[in-house]
Amino acid sequence: MVEGNYLLVRIFMREDDELDGERLYSKLLKLLKSKGVGGATVLKAIMGYGTTGEYHYEGIEVLSYNLPVVVEFVEKEEKIHILLEELTKYVKKGLISIERAQVWVSS
Repeated sequence: MVEGNYLLVRIFMREDDELDGERLYSKLLKLLKSKGVGGATVLKAIMGYGTTGEYHYEGIEVLSYNLPVVVEFVEKEEKIHILLEELTKYVKKGLISIERAQVWVSS
């Protein structure tokens, strides 16, 4: 186990959310990398719904470009508190969840 207090951050948004003409999830990854976060992942859902209650799904009969997307990363707690101020400038709609994480690194 790695020593220190780590947090898992998940940022929920829609696939078609944009900021300055670029997909928001892509902007967030660039921001996280520039701030020295060790790694981040973008997960695209096949189905979901949000605060509107409207279902979003990927299917043959409907080509949907507003599917739920989650950007997640694990980082030291102190760094997360610094990042949150900037992340909230990027994420105008959506949800950011944070939970404690125990970190193990295998070699």
